[in-house]
Amino acid sequence: MLNELIDKRKKILTDSEQHKNKRNELNALASTFARERNQLNGQTREFVDEAQKNKDLRDQSNAEVQRLKDERNDLNEKANVLFEEIDAYKKEHGAINNARGIKELQKQIEKLEMDQQTRVMNTEKERELIEKIKQLKLQIKEQEEELEQNKEIHTKLQEAREFRRAASDLHAKVTEMAELAQKHHDLMVECYRKADKSREAADEGHRKFVEAQEAADAEHNQFIACQKELRDYDKVIGGLRKKGKKTKVNKEQKAVRKEAEEVFQQFRAGEKLTTDDILLLQRAKLI
Repeated sequence: MLNELIDKRKKILTDSEQHKNKRNELNALASTFARERNQLNGQTREFVDEAQKNKDLRDQSNAEVQRLKDERNDLNEKANVLFEEIDAYKKEHGAINNARGIKELQKQIEKLEMDQQTRVMNTEKERELIEKIKQLKLQIKEQEEELEQNKEIHTKLQEAREFRRAASDLHAKVTEMAELAQKHHDLMVECYRKADKSREAADEGHRKFVEAQEAADAEHNQFIACQKELRDYDKVIGGLRKKGKKTKVNKEQKAVRKEAEEVFQQFRAGEKLTTDDILLLQRAKLI
């Protein structure tokens, strides 16, 4: 029975070591997954921060675009008022017959410039639009040159031109700021895309971490159970060994007692005792 218990204990000890080693491997793997997950979460935060910066810059650029548009529109409106007065003078005095007014031509230019700014078109279409704007500006220039000869409207024409020139400069700035806003918008979208990708990878890393950690905990519980069984076996085996040892001692004591009694009987019969005989009698407490 004792040998059977010892064999079982050896098997449990082997299982215990296997569970301990597997637990340590899984804990190391869980630590690796946690480290990778934390790195990915850090990247995600960086991408989100960068996206927010570009969002703020985009919004600032869009606000500047709106401010410039308002200022440009105000200048165009001032120019239109003067050109209306010039057109009224032209009609009253019959100047530049059968020609569209400068105001009407300018409005058409503004519409075409807005189309160029907001519509998506191929290179050929854009070239055609630019050429059309060029021709309309040429018509305005021709009318202005003719009207320039009249001293009564010379001042108004110069002032209207100045408003229109300033509006044109602002339009260029509007285009520039709109392109900058689009650039920051594209960067923002790209950063959010990267953030989503790294967040997804971090979530997967966290899933693997939890899975490895739970497996490590299961192996640890198995290890603890094996350790408890080993302690139980040690108690039983220790008890059996102690009992066996005590039984052996009792048997030895009985054998010594029996032998000593025989020597003692011989002594009483008159036989001489040797030194070993005397020691034997002492061990048996007969002398």
